[in-house]
Amino acid sequence: MLSVKDLVVNYGAIQAIKKVSFEIHTGEIVTLIGANGAGKSTILHTISGIMRPVSGQVTYLDRQIQKVAAPRIVQAGISQVPEGRHIFPGLSVQENLQMGAFLRKDRRSIAQAYEDVYNYFPVLKQRRHQDAATLSGGEQQMLAMGRALMAAPKLMLLDEPSMGLAPIFINEIFDIIRAINAAGTTVLLIEQNANKALSIADRGYVLASGEIKLSGTGQELLANTAVQQAYLGG
Repeated sequence: MLSVKDLVVNYGAIQAIKKVSFEIHTGEIVTLIGANGAGKSTILHTISGIMRPVSGQVTYLDRQIQKVAAPRIVQAGISQVPEGRHIFPGLSVQENLQMGAFLRKDRRSIAQAYEDVYNYFPVLKQRRHQDAATLSGGEQQMLAMGRALMAAPKLMLLDEPSMGLAPIFINEIFDIIRAINAAGTTVLLIEQNANKALSIADRGYVLASGEIKLSGTGQELLANTAVQQAYLGG
């Protein structure tokens, strides 16, 4: 579905991503793990068109997209759930969800998308007329995920979905990620909680200093001594 090959991305004079290559197959959950500053979010921003690479290729469904504008990437079926959620305060829950469907025209399919989101996140239906800024952190994360789903993505990019959440919300968010994937959406997950990420991932890549250092199935990386010592507290 998605192939990243020899990707190089700079922040000013700093080379943040150094010839990174990886791939995602349709139906998978793939995770990128690594310390803060490793370059994980930069990779997501480059895939979604927010940043431009210096060199390298991003190929999605057999089409190179590294120079494609972000709205067209969303139209093609890639949606990003940003780190920090970035919901729209002053707008209701329903209005925030509506923003996720701004490129869609079919009213019937949009109506079905609302129902799908509310099935995943019943609390959002209960609070659909409430100002999104008044939601708890966990509810705002659900809203950010629901907003991305409103675009009917084939591939969802999740950037630190558990950051700052209470443990009860973390478990619920990861259960929902698995449910979204089981319903047919491919997932690329960036997550500081490496144990949780690898436990649900089909495959994973370990990123350090802008380079891929290790790769394997989620279970292989969970069992890897170097990964345990660096990221799992082992």
